[in-house]
Amino acid sequence: MNDLARCQMVEEVLADTADTAIYSGIAALAPDVVAAIRRVERHRFVPSELSSSAYLNRPLPIGHGQTISQPFIVALMTELLKIVAGDRVLKIGTGSGYQAAVLSELGAEVYSIEIIASLAKQAEERLKSAGYLNVSTRVADGYYGWPEASPFDAIIVTAAAGHVPEPLVGQLKAGGRMVIPLGSKFSTQSLMLLEKQPDGTVSTRDVLPVLFVPLTRSP
Repeated sequence: MNDLARCQMVEEVLADTADTAIYSGIAALAPDVVAAIRRVERHRFVPSELSSSAYLNRPLPIGHGQTISQPFIVALMTELLKIVAGDRVLKIGTGSGYQAAVLSELGAEVYSIEIIASLAKQAEERLKSAGYLNVSTRVADGYYGWPEASPFDAIIVTAAAGHVPEPLVGQLKAGGRMVIPLGSKFSTQSLMLLEKQPDGTVSTRDVLPVLFVPLTRSP
């Protein structure tokens, strides 16, 4: 049942990608991204009571006011990062661990930060149980990144920030990419792609209107 549902989910992700190409500029996902989405067992990353809904192409609650992102958005953000095996990737907002698992499937070395300790613990256990041993996790305020593991080839932020955190820009390699939703909880949010140029300047592109939970900060 899970295999069939996962295949149907992938087909819906591909259809959404084609339908939003006029905004995103991406008409099709790379084969390795599709394969990663197909391989990750999403039911491992949702609360047990929601396992029957795990392969719906929509976000689901995971507790503490947080969500596991819609598979289409996970796929699109992953596509925008252009990950290659061996890349060092910073993930802000571990959440359930699902996005980190997708990045792991691409052969990335993933460093994932979650500010809510109980979610971080659950995600770490799920990732290890599923065999994703190239993901390192920590409990911290993601705004400040993971300085000692930097620089990163790519950074992905899966909560909406009011502005691009400067510490994250500083931890991105020249030639690196960052994907981040910008905007407040009560206004239109935009999924932004940032690319760091060799001279350290940053170019930005508005990819798609999105809806994410706000980036949680330390008091």
